[in-house]
Amino acid sequence: MLRALCLDLMGTVLYDPYVEALEAATGMGLDDAHRVKDPTCWPEFEIAAIDEAEFARRFFGDPAAGHRFDLEAFHRVRRAGYRFLPGMRELLDDVAGRLERYVASNYPVWIEELRQTFAFDRCFDGVYASHSLGVRKPDEAFYRALLDAIGRQPAECLFVDDRTVNCDAARAVGMAAHHFDGADGLRARLRDEGIVFADPPDGAAEDPRGILGPPRTVDEGA
Repeated sequence: MLRALCLDLMGTVLYDPYVEALEAATGMGLDDAHRVKDPTCWPEFEIAAIDEAEFARRFFGDPAAGHRFDLEAFHRVRRAGYRFLPGMRELLDDVAGRLERYVASNYPVWIEELRQTFAFDRCFDGVYASHSLGVRKPDEAFYRALLDAIGRQPAECLFVDDRTVNCDAARAVGMAAHHFDGADGLRARLRDEGIVFADPPDGAAEDPRGILGPPRTVDEGA
């Protein structure tokens, strides 16, 4: 029986402003920046092997090339860009009391900012990310650490991610998995799993940004 919903964060629950933030920080488009970046710095930052300052310093592998990573600009744009994807906040509310809800994300320490900004403790039963687990998806150890932390067997969990490779890795450890294709698709999958949703109250209005109250920006300085 399904007991727990384990959700990726970026591109599944929240819009990821990484591309816009990267352009603000580097003056380059995604492809150009990734051609000259150090490919190890982001994965190491996500598992807390390096801190934010080292991530920014190492982003460009060859400092002699004259590239600069503007961390302040990166923060400004990323913080302004996060938002719940359409229908996801409502879905999280609707499964409350029916399923345990967990974040299962590859993300650095910035997830703690998001936990406050988007009131994760009100819409999730736990937040588990690579920066605290010390391992990234699709490594099997990520899923094992997640299952140990939430105290569930693989067969009791539905893992949801927008990346096929991460879903395949979840299935390999015995979890059911759903490749995220929007809130409606996930809601349909949950119905197929036997989750019954209550009808919305008459006249209920949807918050267009999917957050409680007006949007706010976290103060500078992670």
